[in-house]
Amino acid sequence: MTDGFEPATGDGPALAGTGRAAEVRTAEVRTAFEGMLQIRRLTNTDAADPAAVPAAWELHRMVRAVALALEASGFAPSGVDADGRRTATGYRVRAGERPHTVHVDWLGPAGSGAAHSEDAELTACAEALGRLGWEALLYRGPRKRRFLEVERGV
Repeated sequence: MTDGFEPATGDGPALAGTGRAAEVRTAEVRTAFEGMLQIRRLTNTDAADPAAVPAAWELHRMVRAVALALEASGFAPSGVDADGRRTATGYRVRAGERPHTVHVDWLGPAGSGAAHSEDAELTACAEALGRLGWEALLYRGPRKRRFLEVERGV
């Protein structure tokens, strides 16, 4: 029995890259994303492009909504093993330090080169999120690592 669909935040187990499990995951992400867009169209009736504006429920579950947007846009999530060690390179979405924000990091296992690709990958993530009505600003944090701060677009 499944507990239901949850978008990958990058702090769970690495997702299967091939085979039946990957096909099932792709279908689940597509269905969830299409559902999110439909909710946007039904609730954002005042917007010129309702699908390009986050729905109210997304603003109350921003980590989940941003993770779904990134996964549906084709970005790979990072992953961790049972001991919390990074096992896969990709995005990680977590609650931001300020209310109504989330942070997106680009992380990977030691020696994976994630730090060298984070600028390009996070810039691409910001562009994808921008098309979906999120404002994502690129910052440099501790140890000069880059991250996105994401909030609802204006």
